[in-house]
Amino acid sequence: MHWCACGFFSANCAMAVCSFRRAMKKMLFDVALACLIFYTGMLLLVYFLQERLLYFPFKDMQTTPTAISLPFEEVNLTTSDSEKITAWWIPAQNERAVLLFCHGNAGNISHRLDSIDIFNRLGLSVLIFDYRGYGASTGSPSENGTYLDGEAAWRYLVEVQKKQPEKIILFGESLGGAVAAEIASRHKAGGLIFMSSFTSIPELAGSLYPFLPVKLLSKFRYSTIDKIGSITAPKLIIHSPDDEIIPFALGRVLYEKAAQPKQFLQIKGGHNEGFLESGELYVQGIKDFLDMYFTKQMWH
Repeated sequence: MHWCACGFFSANCAMAVCSFRRAMKKMLFDVALACLIFYTGMLLLVYFLQERLLYFPFKDMQTTPTAISLPFEEVNLTTSDSEKITAWWIPAQNERAVLLFCHGNAGNISHRLDSIDIFNRLGLSVLIFDYRGYGASTGSPSENGTYLDGEAAWRYLVEVQKKQPEKIILFGESLGGAVAAEIASRHKAGGLIFMSSFTSIPELAGSLYPFLPVKLLSKFRYSTIDKIGSITAPKLIIHSPDDEIIPFALGRVLYEKAAQPKQFLQIKGGHNEGFLESGELYVQGIKDFLDMYFTKQMWH
């Protein structure tokens, strides 16, 4: 009876172990399947919602340059695909150059008065425009669409304002850096300033979401890195190590890949407020760039 009981006990143990293993395998399979379904769902969500993840347009205009005592003209531009683009032309006294302002992916032109004020005090007339779908501009934003919007703004400066291309500085803020690079690849501008910009959307997304195959998923390129090496105009690349949205390393890569002549200005502070936190460091860096490549005027 003793050996029989032991045999019975061993058989039960073996059955229990097998049952436990089957349960664990099923649980692991269920967990793996749930993770796979979740991951696949996340990939599909990212793929189909890319536009909403990239563009954050604001329709309401909060203010105008009159709030900072600057006279301006509201300009209506028409793109080659018939969209109506809203822009502001803000002339400077004793103009030393003209700045074509390509803003970032959020807000609209009414959120850029601090920058406009700095540029105006540096003797730069400014044309700032809203991409399609932003502010009062018609349409919906897209990569090619933002390029067409920038092209319309360039044509306005050259054909309507009669500005010489070599006196036009392209200023690209964040996403706007890619738009400015595209314009510079088509036209010979006098200079470029890249403010907190990136190399390309796939590289930016890859640095932010290393667990996703973003290079395969991305519908957008905005590949400044493919253009900056062939742009011969003087370039100033500005970035902060504290930038929480676009890694500082991407700004350095842009500088390293850029053709000469080029300068790098390291500021401080976050992505959206760094230029204000940096204060004189930021303003003086741009002034030095202007003094080097554009006719000197008294800064007032």
